[in-house]
Amino acid sequence: MLVDAHSHVDRYDLLGKGVLASALKEITQHRIFTISNSMDLPSYRRNLAIGEMCDLVVPIFGVHPWNAPHYARHLEELSEAIKQSPMIGEIGLDYHFVKDVKQYPQQRRVFEFFLAAAEQQGKIVILHTKGAEEAVLELLKHYDVSRAIVHWYSGPLDIFRELIAKGLYFTVGVEVFYSEHIQMIAREIPLGKLLTETDNPGGPKEFLGRPGMPILVSDVIQGLAEVRKTSVEAIVQAVHANLLHLFRDVPKLPEAYERILEEQSDGANQHIQSSA
Repeated sequence: MLVDAHSHVDRYDLLGKGVLASALKEITQHRIFTISNSMDLPSYRRNLAIGEMCDLVVPIFGVHPWNAPHYARHLEELSEAIKQSPMIGEIGLDYHFVKDVKQYPQQRRVFEFFLAAAEQQGKIVILHTKGAEEAVLELLKHYDVSRAIVHWYSGPLDIFRELIAKGLYFTVGVEVFYSEHIQMIAREIPLGKLLTETDNPGGPKEFLGRPGMPILVSDVIQGLAEVRKTSVEAIVQAVHANLLHLFRDVPKLPEAYERILEEQSDGANQHIQSSA
C-alpha cells in the first residue's frame, strides 16, 4: 500500500467533469492510502462525501491559513468539525504567499485554536509553515501536541532540525526532483519520521505544468529512493511503518487504518505459510 499523507481530493471538483472519478479510480487501483486535507468547512463537507465514495480516502478537517481570516471571529463554528475529524489538517501559518501582514494575527488566532483543540483531544495535526517556520516552532513549544506532520517543509535548516528534535514527522513531495534544498531536507529526515505526499491536485502544478493525479506519489517514492540512495521498497516499507506508528492510539481511527492493519497481518501470515 502506498501513502499520500497530504492531498486535497475535494479540489479535483474544480478541474472538470470526470476528473474526481478518475482520481478515485487511481487511488483504488494502486491502493493509495490518501489523507485528504480540508481548507475550510465547505471543503471538509465535500471531503466527507468523497470519503464515502472511496474507503482509502480519509477526510480530515482544518482551516488553511489562507482562509483563516474568514473564521478568526467565528471560532465556535469550527468546534464540531474538529471533534468529528480523526486528525486535523491543514492548519498553520503562511507569511510567504500571504503578503498582507494584517492577516497574520488572524492566522495565528485560528491556528492556536486548532492547536489547543488538538492538545485537548490528543489529535494528530498536519502543519503548513511556509515563511513562518520559526513562528510555528515557537507556538508548538506552548502546546502539548505530541504528534504532528510538517507538510512540504522548505524553510531554514536550523528550524528544521529543531522540529526534528521535537520528534515531528515530515512529508516530502514532487519538489524532491527540482530543489537541492528539498533534497538536503529529504536526506536528513530520520527514516522513522518520513512520509510521502503529493499535495494534489494543485500543489504539483508549478513543477509538472498540470494538476497532479494520485499515482504521482509513486514518482515521489522513486525520487526519495534516489536521493536517499536506497530502494523503492525500503521507502514504501518505512512510510507504511511510520503511518502505523503515527496512528497508534488515535481516537476515532479511520476505517482504512484498520484495513491497513489487517493487510499487514494477512501479509505476515502468508509469508509464514510460504516459509513453512
